[in-house]
Amino acid sequence: MRTHWDTDAQANEFTQGLFDGLPKKYDLLAEVLSFGQNRRWRHAMIDAALRVEPGARRVLDVATGTAGVALAWIRKAPVDVVGVDLTEEMLREGRRRVGLHGAEARIRLVAGRAERLPFPDESFDALTFTYLLRYVTDPAATLRELARVVRPGGAVASLEFAVPGHPVWHAAWRAYTGTGLPAAGYLTGGREWAQVGRFLGPSISEHYQRHPADETVAQWREAGIEHVGTRAMSLGGGLVMWGRKRGRAADG
Repeated sequence: MRTHWDTDAQANEFTQGLFDGLPKKYDLLAEVLSFGQNRRWRHAMIDAALRVEPGARRVLDVATGTAGVALAWIRKAPVDVVGVDLTEEMLREGRRRVGLHGAEARIRLVAGRAERLPFPDESFDALTFTYLLRYVTDPAATLRELARVVRPGGAVASLEFAVPGHPVWHAAWRAYTGTGLPAAGYLTGGREWAQVGRFLGPSISEHYQRHPADETVAQWREAGIEHVGTRAMSLGGGLVMWGRKRGRAADG
């Protein structure tokens, strides 16, 4: 399955088409498709950001989907969160969930593209993003754009699916993504989520063939994010990454 695009417009159109119509079951299905680990991975990402910047007050969550990460942020820290997503259907469900939690005063959701964020430079103390880099044409340029809106010294943290390196877990992962994901998607979400299940495994494999984790770490550093750390999650099925935006030269 071809999962690389020549233009940002192609990537954005594909992503919108893949996830339109799925929002009401998105978080449940994300748990199923991650073998029940998605929530734990999210918390590990937020914890990593808070270790870098424990005093964060203004947070941007990119690819926020139905606001699951945004809601987790406000449970963990006294922050205000702006969530950005490409898909209006996701944002609509996210606003409904934010309202159910009475969190409208602390979470604001807006439509936008990670490749061109609608915010001034250095607007946020911390930024998180989840399952994003496989859906953009130029990961390095996107990382530079993400770093642009974080203040010097602020935190950046991410969560992505990954491919286990150990031969045993790699074989199990291939079997699960090849057969288990489409079946689980169909049983819990119907034909649309079966499509997502069929897409996910090849998409992850191709992304890491094109952009190995070491290359992504280098791209973070080139974007001005230093002290980059990584943590493999769940035998290598997930990857949390974090770092601190480099301070101004005058700051030493």
